[in-house]
Amino acid sequence: MTVTETRPSNAGEDTGGVEHVDVVVIGAGVSGIDAGHHLRERFGDKTFAILEKMPGRGGTWWTHRFPGARSDSDLFTYGYAHKPWRGPSIATSEEITNYLDEVIEEDDLKAAIRYRHEVTAASWSSAEQRWTLDVHRDDTGENLQMTCGFLWMCQGYYNHQDPYRPDWPGTDRYRGVIVHPQTWPEDLDWEGKRVVVIGSGATAATVVPAMAEKAAHVTMLQRTPTFVAAVPKTHELAVQLRALDIPEEWTHEILRRAYIEQFNELTRMCLETPEEARTWLLDEMRPYLPEGYDVEKDFNPGYRPWQQRIAVVPDGDIFTAIREGRASVVTDTIDTFTETGIRTSSGEELEADIVVSATGFNLTALGDIPFTVDGEPVDVSQRITWRGIMISGIPNMAYVFGYFRHSWTLRADLVSDLVCRLLAHMEARGATTVTPTLRPEDADMEIRPWSDPENFNSGYVMRSQHKMFKQGDRAPWTHMHEYAEERHTLPAADLDDGTLQYD
Repeated sequence: MTVTETRPSNAGEDTGGVEHVDVVVIGAGVSGIDAGHHLRERFGDKTFAILEKMPGRGGTWWTHRFPGARSDSDLFTYGYAHKPWRGPSIATSEEITNYLDEVIEEDDLKAAIRYRHEVTAASWSSAEQRWTLDVHRDDTGENLQMTCGFLWMCQGYYNHQDPYRPDWPGTDRYRGVIVHPQTWPEDLDWEGKRVVVIGSGATAATVVPAMAEKAAHVTMLQRTPTFVAAVPKTHELAVQLRALDIPEEWTHEILRRAYIEQFNELTRMCLETPEEARTWLLDEMRPYLPEGYDVEKDFNPGYRPWQQRIAVVPDGDIFTAIREGRASVVTDTIDTFTETGIRTSSGEELEADIVVSATGFNLTALGDIPFTVDGEPVDVSQRITWRGIMISGIPNMAYVFGYFRHSWTLRADLVSDLVCRLLAHMEARGATTVTPTLRPEDADMEIRPWSDPENFNSGYVMRSQHKMFKQGDRAPWTHMHEYAEERHTLPAADLDDGTLQYD
């Protein structure tokens, strides 16, 4: 922000017309707001700014405006540890953004957030011991620079502008409308229309029952099935506790612990006894579907349970739509689009006025922002992660990447705690820079891909392996651990084990 503009109350010094703050947080979604909370709580004397390229807060919850957009994690764990959740376990996009607004208000973060500020480049100077950020202001068209001592990447992992769209034959002759959930048209009318939703993941499981409320019929066309789990929109225990007029902080903590242990147990079962978990998941679906429904054909994937995300549906809404005849599932591949719909490889013709391409998204590595360190471009795909929080050879930079299985925010909270502990540790040491650096004993370390397909192999993960940073074969150069482990290891992480170089 230039010196001619009114700066927020927590803005820092100006150096030659360039604003400087102690910490820049990139992204005003769930992770960035969490980072702002922790900075405000732990460091009253530090200046910081939160740069968000979108016109509003929320990240995913700002951009995802497709029908029925909601969480597929419970809000007692997707919500913050410090902020009690008072609504239903599974919440709509609007309910989540209202919750984030309360956090922004309560933590006085409004002045710190700069909307429509897109960081287009980040350059580290060891001589100046600071980052210089090139920033484009979408609201004014202005290009400016900011500097900071520490950079905190909270931009999430979606490429919101470029979703994944397979190239299907025949789309040029299709006379209907093709839409992607990430770029949903505000004026799309599907009432009384025939709809085909291509995909089987969490987005498809959300869109299908929502559109089926008004559409003539919705068909979910999937190449391969996904495990689907019906959960109560409102947990019975929450109803009981609230009826007793127990403080919301207690209800929040009790439900939070209950959901954590429930998911810990499910994860353990899926990893240790996967076929037992498979049988249990399939048996849980059967009562929701019509008698005699071929559950194995449409809802039994070839992969191990939790090797990809389990689609969580509140009160089994997609099953209800199927049972009532408003929706159906076709498990097949696409031969071609026709003028009036889609012909599958088995020859079935699916008539469609609207086709929804719920085919997933593309990942970004650190927001696809070009990084340089002392004038040298950084190829993050050739770097190694430090605890899934920092990158080898990149000074004074941390990033947030949440869990695939548990709620994203559980890890965001752990990362925020560790980053703030690291900032305090630097102050105590009198250090101005910290850089993850391989030790001599790490020289022969096996370098492994960002994600082990045996652990997690969703399409968006496998498609992005080439652009993501790597991991090693030993701590602290690994990531993708479960919450049950990291809730203990990250708070106890040794910041003086020789893997962090301070100057």
